[in-house]
Parts: sequence; C-alpha cells; structure tokens
Amino acid sequence: MSIQSVDRTSSADPLHTPQRYERIAERLTRDICDGALREGERLPAERELARRLGVGRASVREAIAALQLQGVVETRPGAGSFVVPDARERLRGDEPVHDASPSAMLEARAAIEPSIVRLAAQRAQPDPLAEELMAAMDGEPDGAAWNRADRLFHRQLAAMTGNPVLLAVADSIAALMDQPLWQRLRDESVAVPGRMALHAAEHRLIYEAIVAGDADAAAFYASRHIERVRRYMTLDDPPPR
Repeated sequence: MSIQSVDRTSSADPLHTPQRYERIAERLTRDICDGALREGERLPAERELARRLGVGRASVREAIAALQLQGVVETRPGAGSFVVPDARERLRGDEPVHDASPSAMLEARAAIEPSIVRLAAQRAQPDPLAEELMAAMDGEPDGAAWNRADRLFHRQLAAMTGNPVLLAVADSIAALMDQPLWQRLRDESVAVPGRMALHAAEHRLIYEAIVAGDADAAAFYASRHIERVRRYMTLDDPPPR
C-alpha cells in the first residue's frame, strides 16, 4: 500500500468512531424510542445491564452518565436510574454526548503519569503553583473547585519536568478532564465523604516524593492514586486497604 493511498481520505469515511459507552447509550436510547424501555421506567441495575449487554460495568456507568447529561435519564439516590417522562421528546432535539470515555482517559493516565512524575523527581524542584493547588483541595471544597484544582495539579506535575512536549500532552489530558462526562462522574465520586481528603493526601505524597528526588516513590504513588480514582469513578468498589 502506498503512502498516498494511506493518506487519502474519502467523503464516506466516518467522522466519529463511537466509543463503547456511546454504543451502549445508543442501544438504550433505541430501547426508549422503541418502547422496550418506557418513559418513567426504572433501568436495570448497572451490573445487570453489563451482564445482559456483555460489556464492563464501567462502560455502562459512563453510558448512563451520558444519558443523564442529555436529560434522558435521571438518577434518584437509593432508588436507581429512571427514564424521564419526556425522554422521547428530548431525544428528538438533543445531540448525544461525544466526550472521551473516562475509562479510556484513566487507562492513558496510568500509562503516562508515573513516567511524568519519575522525570519530575529527577529535577527535584519545589513548585509554588502545585503547592497552591494542593492547598485549594484541602478542606473538601465544592465539586467545581475540586475538579479545577485537581486537573490543574496533574497538569502542573508535567510542568515540573521542564519538558514542553510532556506539558503539551498534559494540556490535552487537562482539557479532557474539563469535559462534562468526566466532570459528572468525578463529582459523583468525590461527593462520598472522605474521598476528597484521601485524594488530597495522595497528591501530597506524589509531590513530596518529587521534591525529595525519589523517582520510584513518586511513580508508585502516582500509579496507586490513578488506580484509586479509577475504582471510585468507574466501579464504586471499596477502597483498597
């Protein structure tokens, strides 16, 4: 195959390749439109939906969150998720969410961030902005303030490497962390009492290891932190002991 044939695009090429959560959301919206899921009806539990569809529970959670953002589904604490009374009308007018999958983003962060903090630890320099952002996360602020400080803190870790390419990568990740789907699942995650404080403590461990020049510890704490975020955001499992 020639370079020209690889580079050539066609008007028939798809503009957007659906992510797994989007395919699940599309299946659920089709069930709503077809009447298989009636307006006002309670959706099956996430675990049951995952079993029926043969997918992971994390993707189901993302799909339901996307439908919540679209106004098609509402979640009632302690009762579950329900199709809203005017769901079909909303589906005729609203565009579906096309945000990046939080699961995919966390997978990417797990591959990238330990290496970033390892390099930052080789520089072993304190960073006033990172310290300011950590202070902003103390005391469990509101969800919007937490999300802003959290995403900017992780971006600042890349800035501490002094590598502009890694900073550009971190800028892209920070932009994805500002998307509504990530924000919704993140807000739900840190709304559980004690989780903000736990994440803030892990941020401090990462930062202190960097400043101390301990690359192995910084990478270890970063990996453990991202795994905890993944568990809380996508699976809601109890925290590891």
